[in-house]
Amino acid sequence: MDIQVWSDVVCPWCYLGKRRLEIALSRYDGDVTVTYRAYQLDAAPVPRPLPIRQVMAEKFGGTEQADQMLAHVTALAAADGLTLDFDRAIAANTFAAHRLIAWAATQNRQADMLDAVQRAHFAAGIDVGSLPALAEVAGSIGLNPAAARAYLESDAGTSAVTTDLAAARELNITSVPAFFIDGKYMVQGAQEPATLLAAFTEIARREAVDAGL
Repeated sequence: MDIQVWSDVVCPWCYLGKRRLEIALSRYDGDVTVTYRAYQLDAAPVPRPLPIRQVMAEKFGGTEQADQMLAHVTALAAADGLTLDFDRAIAANTFAAHRLIAWAATQNRQADMLDAVQRAHFAAGIDVGSLPALAEVAGSIGLNPAAARAYLESDAGTSAVTTDLAAARELNITSVPAFFIDGKYMVQGAQEPATLLAAFTEIARREAVDAGL
């Protein structure tokens, strides 16, 4: 089974969706390959780092409503062992972070890098729009931070990210996480592991029928 996952590194539901996917796959018997694809919830430049709470309050009509939304996803994430510290998290344009993940993929560390960048954003309050900060994140998982910095200061990885963004548009993906399975089945949202497992089992059954097995 091939699973292509579109997600953004500053999307809390994507962080939770990745964890739930991992749990579901730990309970699934079949062979699976997972590839993470870039998506940007907001491609606008971020001229200066701003606290996520402030950005969310401006976007969703006030502090009270934003706090309720953030508290809800924080509680769900905590139940799955993830820390979302929105008192520290900083808004950032994620294009460079996606490029860094593309670089890590060439070293078979894509999922590790994605996890490290998400953890840096949600738990450590690191500005994941900063190239020096991203290079340090690369170093935190054992990759060469100087090589990562040089990569980020070039145009390398740009085409990989723009290709993913274009593919998302072609598939009409407008919210993430989005799981595109075997090139034909779409599952959207941070579904519970049991829901994902049931979907994988049903898809495997359908594919077996189609193959005449």
